[in-house]
Formats: sequence, structure tokens, C-alpha cells
Amino acid sequence: MSTPDYDQLIDAETWAYIARLDAAYPPDAVEMTIREQRHVYDQMCRIFDQGRPEGIVVRDMPYGAVPCRIYEKAATDVTVVYYHGGGFVVGGLDSHDDICAAICDRTGYRVISVEYSLAPEVVFPGCFNDAYAAFEAIAKVHPGPIMMAGDSAGGNLAAAVTHQARTGVPGRIVGQVLIYPGLGGDLGQGSYVEHANAPQLTAADLAFYHKVRVGDGAPPTDDPRFAPLCDTDFSGLPPSVLITAECDPLAGDGGAYRDKVLGAGGQAVWFNEPGMVHGCLRARGMSTRAAAFFDKVVDGIGALGRGEWPYANAPD
Repeated sequence: MSTPDYDQLIDAETWAYIARLDAAYPPDAVEMTIREQRHVYDQMCRIFDQGRPEGIVVRDMPYGAVPCRIYEKAATDVTVVYYHGGGFVVGGLDSHDDICAAICDRTGYRVISVEYSLAPEVVFPGCFNDAYAAFEAIAKVHPGPIMMAGDSAGGNLAAAVTHQARTGVPGRIVGQVLIYPGLGGDLGQGSYVEHANAPQLTAADLAFYHKVRVGDGAPPTDDPRFAPLCDTDFSGLPPSVLITAECDPLAGDGGAYRDKVLGAGGQAVWFNEPGMVHGCLRARGMSTRAAAFFDKVVDGIGALGRGEWPYANAPD
């Protein structure tokens, strides 16, 4: 398999974003201590934070004993449960504050960001248990339709919770939008090999995050709470929109998950955005392509929350 020519795939705006991000959060950050990683990650998030639009009411409160942050703009029946990215190691309510506020502003939906416990202090299944406990509590308090969303590690959690909720809290989730999620694909093929050395996320980074997530144990090979693609049953899942970055080892997980859902008779669509890199939500203020990427995220959440499926003519 030939090495991708990232100079050709990635445009000048995105390279400028990458340079700015690398200056704040170096590519070798996984070699730092966990404390140092979190410090530089939090600093980087502040640099790229776009603030909250006017008119968004924000408050912090726990759901299921898990810290959460609620964003509201107007009366709505729809609640978006959002899980942040960060490899299960970094991130929190502040790291994705502007992203959640923007989703609330543009959709009008209530958004609840979940601050699940991080590794290595809490290893699998602790992060999933937090994610699911918060979801269960949110479902009890807010009786309307629930949309699931998350990026990267958060996309993994959103999907894992959705799979579990089919029996635990059936009928409440009306859709999920998964943003460059890590869903447990085959590390030895496809994008995992082709983009093993992509800017922003490499195969070596993924190996580090996998190790920290499980601690001293071995990664489970058949547990959909860990890797939703390991599930043996993809029936009964809500409409699913997967939006990935072309230049990302995780990209192929989007297509693999879409195919599983379609194969089980469900609705799913996958957009693999050209020239985009992992974490490109933060680039939306610097890159036209990244802004369009975020538009797809918002449009997906908005449509599925209304019970619409505008993807009948989307490419395979």
C-alpha cells in the first residue's frame, strides 16, 4: 500500500491549522506524562475555543452522579447527549464547550455534555459505565427524543451506549451522529495501515490510548461496550450518520459501521471528508473544509432529531 501524499490531500488552510495546533499540543504528546498531556491539551483547547453564541443558557449538574453540562437556547423536546473525544485520557466539559454550545445554537436542541471518568485513573469498563449511567439519568429527566453524538473516543461511547440502550432504555434514541469515531476496526488493514502515520493521529498514538484504556488487562475482543464493531447484532439501531476524516487511521471504521447497520436493515450513511484530519472540529474557524465538516455534523443532528432522513441519494 502506497504512502498517501498528504501535501496533495491536505489544503493550505488545514496545514495552517495543523501547524498552529502542533505548536500547542505537540505530535509526540503521548510520550509525556498523563498530567503533562492533560495540561497541554487543555491549553490547546483554550487557544481554539470560539466561545459561546449569545442566548445560550449553560449550567453544570450531575446526571447519574456523572458531571454534565447542559446547553439550552429555547424550549425543545429534543436532547442531544454528547461525549467528548480525547483518547479516553484527556478532555472534559471545558475542552468541547464551544462545540456543544454551537450545536445547541444551530439546532435549537438541548445539548448535555457528559464528563465521563478518564484513564488511567479509571479503566474499561469505567468510562462506559459513566457514559451509560449519565444517559439513563438523562432519559429519565428529559422525556423527549434523544440524539446521541460524540467525537473520537466520544463517538465510541455514543455508539456503545446506543447499542446497550436497545434493551436497557428501548425506543428513546432517535439517531446518532458519530464524528471520526474509534469503533474497534481491524488494526491490520484499511485506513489503519494506509494512514498509520497521518498528521494529528497515528497508529502509535492509538496503541498508546488502547493500552491506557485497559490498564493491566488485555483489550476485550468481543465486547461491544469496548468496540461497537464487535457486536454480533446490528438490528434495531437508530438512524446513524458517520462523518470521518480522510487522513485518519480511524476513517475506515465509519464505512465498516455503516455497512453493518445497512446489512441489518437499518439506516446509515458515511461521509469520509476529503483532506480532513482527526480532530478537525477545532479547525472550523480556520479551514473552509473543516467548516463544511462541522455543517455536516450539525445538519445530521438537526435532521435526525426531527425524525428526518435526508440521505436517500447519498453516495455509497
